[in-house]
Amino acid sequence: MNCCLFLPLLLGLPLLWPCLSATANSSTEEAEHPVASPRRVKRFWVWNQIFVEEEMSTPKHRIGQLKSDKHDGRPSLRYRISGEGAGTIFSVDGRSGLLHVLRKLDREDRASYTLKAHMIDIATGETVEPESEFIIRVTDINDNEPKFLDGPYAAVVPEMSPEGTFVTQVTASDADDPSHYNNGRLVYSLLQGQPYFSIEPTTGVIRTSAKMDRELQDEHWVIVQAKDKIGLSGALSGTTSVLIKLTDVNDHKPVFTKSLYRMSVSELARIGTSIGTIMAEDKDIGDNAEMDYSIEDDSETFDIITDQETQEGIVILKKKVDFENQIYYHIKAKVRNRHVDEELMKYHGAASTTAIKVHVDDEDEPPVFLRPHYTFEVLEGGPQGLYVGLVSAIDPDQRKSPVRYSVSRSKMFRIDDNGTIVTTSPLDREVSPWYNLSITAREMYNVEQISEVPVYIHVLNINDHAPEFSEYYETYICENTGSDQVIQTISAVDRDDSLEDHYFYYSLSMEDKNNSTFTIRNKTGNAAEILTNRTGFSLQEEPVFYISILIADSGIPPLTSTNTLTIHVCDCEGSNSTQACSSKYSMPCVECRAWILSGSLICVVIIFGFIFLIIALKHRRNKNRFPEKGTDYRDNIFRFDEEGGGEEDMEAFAIGELRSRPVMREHRTPKTSSAEIRKLCRLSLQVGPDDATLKEFILEKLEEADTDPYAPPFDSLQTYAFEGTGSLAGSLSSLESADSDQNEIVNCFNDLDLALKD
Repeated sequence: MNCCLFLPLLLGLPLLWPCLSATANSSTEEAEHPVASPRRVKRFWVWNQIFVEEEMSTPKHRIGQLKSDKHDGRPSLRYRISGEGAGTIFSVDGRSGLLHVLRKLDREDRASYTLKAHMIDIATGETVEPESEFIIRVTDINDNEPKFLDGPYAAVVPEMSPEGTFVTQVTASDADDPSHYNNGRLVYSLLQGQPYFSIEPTTGVIRTSAKMDRELQDEHWVIVQAKDKIGLSGALSGTTSVLIKLTDVNDHKPVFTKSLYRMSVSELARIGTSIGTIMAEDKDIGDNAEMDYSIEDDSETFDIITDQETQEGIVILKKKVDFENQIYYHIKAKVRNRHVDEELMKYHGAASTTAIKVHVDDEDEPPVFLRPHYTFEVLEGGPQGLYVGLVSAIDPDQRKSPVRYSVSRSKMFRIDDNGTIVTTSPLDREVSPWYNLSITAREMYNVEQISEVPVYIHVLNINDHAPEFSEYYETYICENTGSDQVIQTISAVDRDDSLEDHYFYYSLSMEDKNNSTFTIRNKTGNAAEILTNRTGFSLQEEPVFYISILIADSGIPPLTSTNTLTIHVCDCEGSNSTQACSSKYSMPCVECRAWILSGSLICVVIIFGFIFLIIALKHRRNKNRFPEKGTDYRDNIFRFDEEGGGEEDMEAFAIGELRSRPVMREHRTPKTSSAEIRKLCRLSLQVGPDDATLKEFILEKLEEADTDPYAPPFDSLQTYAFEGTGSLAGSLSSLESADSDQNEIVNCFNDLDLALKD
């Protein structure tokens, strides 16, 4: 307790040491210089080290006193202060020099204040003592608790970690002064988290203190407390929380929850078909829970693959099964983790296993051929019904249904119910050396059950084709060609197939052998040379020679063909070269080809011309020749209950309104003038209705109709007649015409009618 009282004095000695040194120096200086000395004696301010405690609530609390040895008691001398907080935080009594603090101070805001002391004679306003700087220090009290600025915290640590494994570190801060009564010195402790975790008191490092299993508890909450004053009496504290999660390690192996799985598969199932799933459980998570399934007895019929998403084992068919051969299969599956570290192998002993029993379901299967494919050989040229081969299929089911066969994709073969394949017509290897058939087998008890098998038939060759020239030869010989000269090299081809190379033998026919004009000489490489056997030839006497050449092959039996070689004799124009001869003979052919080509083009043009002409005629026939085609011309015939004014009376009725389709015609001026009509009327009244007058009138009307573009079609009939005068019916029309000429014409016809009647 006494130590605590003297602690401020001990802490203040370093601050008072300069003042004590200054006082000692001042006393020494006065001793060295007597009073009578003319030099001025230096003087100093005198005060103690000034401290003030923070958070003091007493108003105007005295904290110290200013004092100078220059103060001689005069009432006009005053103390003054200036600097940080002068007048607002600190004040001084001018007469006594007592210092006061005016309000509470907070060391955490400011730990010291620097001020200056002055002594002034208020009577003269002069400074009696030079100013002096001094410091007021604020002492600390424990008024701030520790704080965790980064809380709450989170950390992870692997499960099953050994004791002492580092987890995380927490840090708190205290605003108080750690050097003053340990106000800012902190210690850490756990309020929650034992016995799995511990904390270092001075550093705040959290470590594991026991092994933990994530599968039992995957996270832990730890409460950390920090106390100041190193945990002594009167200490303040602060707390924070730490969430510690345990990460998984592969310390558990997968285990099957079922000891037996039952599955079934159809005997018709294809390879790769999924028939069921198995599942093992692993308490670990993530990559540590990934597992691989396998068949323990290496089954050739089944396999297991792992679903990467669900971690299930999928049992698939590796080989087709047959109910008639085996009904049940017993397999054993095992499971292991995919990722296991060496240090964790102690947790993974023997792999977990389970049994799988698979039942094969019986199905109605299609027929099965004894072979996957068949290959037969047959000689070409054989008769119809020639035996080719035998195929066989059986019903794998227990009832053993009979099987019928059929051939598809070929008309050259047929098959009977026993599977025997025969030809339907002779085969020719040169036409097709191979035939690819598809034989279908169908159950008689269930016609929907069918199967197919490919059949390959190879047609073997026989020597049924004689050799022949490989090309058409045009041979020319000059008139002055000498004896034993080669004039042509020939070769042959054979359409028959042979395992070895063909060999041909060339010879002249018996008739040509007797004729010694040409000879033949066989060469290697299946070729032969034609040679002359005399000197000199005549273009006039024998322009062309025809030689029969016999070509025999090496087949069994050998075949021989007769081929004709044409040799032209030509005038080589003083040279021994037949090139000019070949050009000479080929020119007419070129000209003929040109004529043939020209004639063909002309024929094509003529044919297209006829086609275009026929199309044009049809188009012209269908074209509307007249603007009024299709108009009903019956509108020229009118029926009235009253007399009309004749053909020229168009005012009473609108003829266009009576048509079935309105067609407007422009008014046409009659060719015959009214004067001519009057003349005709006068003549007819004088001489009577004789034949000449009527003939002239009708001819005029006919000419007018022929030249009228708006006249009816050519097959129409127009009739004209004189009514005559003196008719009891009177006028044909009750309408009065506005045109005097028309009235005159009508009167003229009336006069003619009367004359005819007389």
